[in-house]
Amino acid sequence: MQQKEITNPLELTDLSTVPAEGRIVSLDPGTKRVGVAVCDELRFTTRPLPFITRTSWKKLLVEVKTILAELDAKALVIGLPLRSDGGESEMSSEARSMARRFSLSLEIPVYLQDERVTSYEAKSRLWQRGLDVKESRSQVDSEAAAIILSDFLDRL
Repeated sequence: MQQKEITNPLELTDLSTVPAEGRIVSLDPGTKRVGVAVCDELRFTTRPLPFITRTSWKKLLVEVKTILAELDAKALVIGLPLRSDGGESEMSSEARSMARRFSLSLEIPVYLQDERVTSYEAKSRLWQRGLDVKESRSQVDSEAAAIILSDFLDRL
């Protein structure tokens, strides 16, 4: 496979290249788990999928490629954790690096989406559904990924 080059890192946030139709998958990268969500083909609804246990980059790439292929996804969105003031943190750098690696490894476009307060909102949603702390722990990452995807779709 020929290497793709990213000439401008800002293209990870350039929405002019988002495919007009089809499913989009989003990831909420964490240190132990990666939340996963998908939208329907018309992009009206989002739903969380089972999280991916984070081990190595190679395993994560294989699992994400499998999900993208099974869902025939047209794009991938990565949550970008920013500080409350909008500044970047160490985790922001890691998310940008992950997005670049996915961009170089996948045949579909990759985008970044601000994910400030999504984990808090995800916990709140799960609590409102009646899930206790233990039950919500396994779902919060993918619920956050669904919120990230909804926020991304709202920008289109």
